[in-house]
This record gives sequence, structure tokens and C-alpha cells, in this order.
Amino acid sequence: MSYIVDFKKVSTVGLESSPVAEALAGLRANEARYFMNKYKHEFTVVPASESQETLDYVNRVLKERDIAFAAKPLETSRFQVENIKFAYVFYEDGLSINVMYTVDDPKKRAVGFKLSEGMEVPQELEGKFKFARQKSALAGTIRGSFFVIKGEY
Repeated sequence: MSYIVDFKKVSTVGLESSPVAEALAGLRANEARYFMNKYKHEFTVVPASESQETLDYVNRVLKERDIAFAAKPLETSRFQVENIKFAYVFYEDGLSINVMYTVDDPKKRAVGFKLSEGMEVPQELEGKFKFARQKSALAGTIRGSFFVIKGEY
């Protein structure tokens, strides 16, 4: 069942099993606020158990860098605004991955990683990426990194 993420009243619905559920909920709400403010788009998530197609897509893109996460995916989101396709996966350990795929510009395609406050860098990313810090009223300190997508997906 899908859930529209409320960025005014942060809720851990769907993320309760995460050891950093509050921070992950804040991270998810931060994304929802961004899409509402920039695109007037309601950020909706679906339980990972109901969204195998999105998980397969994200995993296919991650294979470009030989990355496969051991953490359990909790929720996904997949949508298009303007000419950009987005796919999100929120993992139990506090990791959020997003694939931003511009339909008409191969130079504007990337995978972003965001780490919830309180989580360690996942072993799969350790030493491969440098993480920048960003402050968020909803999520505390977010650490993020990305890589540019080279293939066609």
C-alpha cells in the first residue's frame, strides 16, 4: 500500500524496523519537501515487498559500479517529473539511494547516496566515495555522495 510522505509531521511509518528510524524518516521527509517545493509533486513511497520492479531497476544501475547492498530495502518510490525519472530505495540501515535519470540529456544522470544521521558508511561504499555533509531541519546531518551514470537504463 502506498504512503504519501508528510514533511510537516515526520512519521516513521514503514521504517519502524530501522535502528535509525527517526533519522531515516527525517531523510525521507526531506526528500518529500524538496519535491513539493521544486515540482509540486507529492512524494509517495511503496513497501519494498510490493515494488520488485523498482528494486530490480536500481540494482541494475548499481551494477555499473559493482555495488550490491546487503541491507534490507524497506520502501521505494518511482516517478517522473518534467523530463527526469526518479527511483528511490530506503534501506533498513538508514541508507537512501536515488537514481536521477534525465530522459533527454545523458550528461544529467546520476545515482545519489544519502546516509541518515547515526549510521556508519555501508561496507559496500567504504573507501569508494567521499561524503559531503548537509544540514537538514528534518533529518539532522545528512552525508551524501553520488556517481554519474554512464549506461542506458
